Formats: sequence, structure tokens, C-alpha cells
Amino acid sequence: MREVFAIVYRDFLIRRTSLMWLFFDMMVPLLYLLMFGVGFNKAFANGIQLADGKLSYNEFFLAGVLSMSCFGSAMNQSYGFFVDRDNGIFFEFLTYPMTRGQFLLGKILFQCLMSIAQCALTLTAGVFILGIPPQWELAPFVFLCVIIGIAGWFFFLAIFAFLIRRNDTFNTALNVAYFILMFLSSIFYPLEHAPEWFKIASYANPLTWHTDALRFFTSGVGNLSTVLVELLCFGAFLLVSFWFAIRALQKSV
Repeated sequence: MREVFAIVYRDFLIRRTSLMWLFFDMMVPLLYLLMFGVGFNKAFANGIQLADGKLSYNEFFLAGVLSMSCFGSAMNQSYGFFVDRDNGIFFEFLTYPMTRGQFLLGKILFQCLMSIAQCALTLTAGVFILGIPPQWELAPFVFLCVIIGIAGWFFFLAIFAFLIRRNDTFNTALNVAYFILMFLSSIFYPLEHAPEWFKIASYANPLTWHTDALRFFTSGVGNLSTVLVELLCFGAFLLVSFWFAIRALQKSV
């Protein structure tokens, strides 16, 4: 584990020297919640009617904000591989006495710690600023879900970061994919009344699985058996992505 913590400490030192990057990590989810949540909460004054309950839009959107922040943080962390490759440190890391898996675990462990702080800040602001009813008894599951989410997306995006050589190509492809995945999910709106083709596409989207689980743990609304199936699917997505990320890392040398 010493090798893993060495990677964590290295990322901590980098982040400590860039306060703007740290601010971005901590505050962007909160800004999403305040800007989009407040506006849509007024637009949907009667709330969002779900199959098993009714929520204000702020309550509904909180899970979407956490899900988006996991994807965004994972994308930023995976982009760091391009920075390391440009300055040569990436290939130097691969000569150190550590496995490829330890290298990836060290990278994601630091980001998971950052995401826990990010999630705590967003939940606190949602409760005390927007008046979202707290689900304190489910908070540990929210943090666990955030960790699982950011790990899954980081390993998935790392595959493309290792295989794509140009950072502009990576950014373009990932932003287009994120745009499609984001709007073809349950982040902004419930899927109950969506067209059938949209439901099929959305339920095949890992972003929907993650968002639905977060919504269940942040609001208590949802079907537990469905959420467990979605979490199992996302867990499989995480493990498969981790395996392919290791393979892509080996191929990139």
C-alpha cells in the first residue's frame, strides 16, 4: 500500500499548489445546485411527481448534481494523464516498483477523498441553503455511492486517456459523450413519462444507474430492489473498466 499512498501524496502536493483547481473541485457542484436547482425549482413549483412519491425539484436534482460532479471530477483526473505524459513524468512512473493497478488505485484514492469533501459541502448547502429535507441516516450510503461512481467513471475515462494521444481529441470526444450521456439519463427529469425508446436508452446508461442510486439515498424515493440491481450493474461496469484501464495502460507504453 505504500506505493498507492505515494501516488496519493503526490496528487495532494499538486492540488495544494493550485488553489483555483481546488476551488473548482469543491464549488462547481454547489454552483450547479444553486443555479439550476433554484431556477427549475421555481419553474416546477408543484414539484416532481414520481411513481412512488413527490419531490421538490431541488430534492430531485441533488442526486443529479452529485452524479454530474463524479463524472466531471473523473474526467479532470483522467485528463491529468495528458499533463503527466507531456512533461515525461507519466512514463517515469511506469518504471517505479509498483504495479499498474497500484498506480491507478493511487490516482483514484486521492480523488475519492476529494469527492467526499465535495459531497459533504454540497449536501450541507442543500440542507441549510435550499431547505432540502436531510436523510442523515442514509448519508453513509451517499458517500459510498459517490466513491463507487467516481471510481467507475475514472477507470472508464482512463481507458480513452491512455489510448488517445492528443488531448484536444480526448477533450472533444469526452465532452460530446458527456453531453449525450447527461441528457440521456435521469439527471434532469424523471423517466416515468418519457418515450419508450428514451427509457430503453436511459436505462442502458451507467449515469442513470448511478443517479437513481444517489436519488434513493438522498431523498428516500425509489424502489430498493431496482436500485440494488442498478448498483450491481454499476459495480460490474467499474470492475470491467478497471480491467480494461490496466490493459490500456500496458498497451500505451
